[in-house]
Parts: sequence; structure tokens; C-alpha cells
Amino acid sequence: MATKTDSAALALLDLRCPRCRRGKLFVTSALSTRFAEMHAHCPICDLALEPEPGFYWGAMFVSYGFSVASFFVGGAAAYYLFNDPPTWVYVLIVTLLVLITTPLVLRYSRAIMLHLFGGIHYNPDAAKTTPAPPRA
Repeated sequence: MATKTDSAALALLDLRCPRCRRGKLFVTSALSTRFAEMHAHCPICDLALEPEPGFYWGAMFVSYGFSVASFFVGGAAAYYLFNDPPTWVYVLIVTLLVLITTPLVLRYSRAIMLHLFGGIHYNPDAAKTTPAPPRA
């Protein structure tokens, strides 16, 4: 069975650091009110998780793609499950779907941005080194 460190895709799906594939990217769970709070540095390999100032502005384009997918899924579900309901039902379903999935969309948009466009390469030895002391 593959582990998180075997595959970049599994590390991405589990929201792990792209360099060591072990450290968590986010401080709390997606169900917390602080769902967007990321570690400044990977807790395992001390990689800076914001490669440059404003890096995650690009994640809004990934988030837009997720939102468009939500519109299509919500619209198709409303059409087929409720037999082409009135317009307000479409609006309500799509709005609820977008609001409910916001924490996951934000997290995965940032993780995809970091993994694909961060210029960070996997280093299996990065996790074996002693991490730096926690930063204030």
C-alpha cells in the first residue's frame, strides 16, 4: 500500500509539505473557524510555506476553477433531482454548496498552488534532519 511519502498526489490530497511530504500545511482542521491558518514553516523540514510575498494570490484562479465546478455540479443536481425547479432553487443550492465547501476549496487551492507552482522538489532526506526550533 502506498504511503503519503511515496506519492506527490497522496501528499497533496493529505495537505502535506511538498518537500518532506510529512509536515502538515495547516494548523487546524477544516472544521475549525481558523481553517485558513497555515504554518509559516513546515513543522518537519522547516520549509518556508510561503515561497514569496503574495504567492497565494495565484490560488484564487485555482479556487475559481473549483467554484465553476461547484456551479455545474449544483446546477446539474438540481435539474435532475428536482425536475428542473424554479431559478431560486438553483441559486439556493449552488450558494449553499459553495459556502459549505469554502474551507476545503481554500485549503486545496493553496496546496495545489504550492505543490505545482512553488518550485519545491521532494527531498526524502529533508524529514530526517532535525527541524529548527519553533519560530515565534
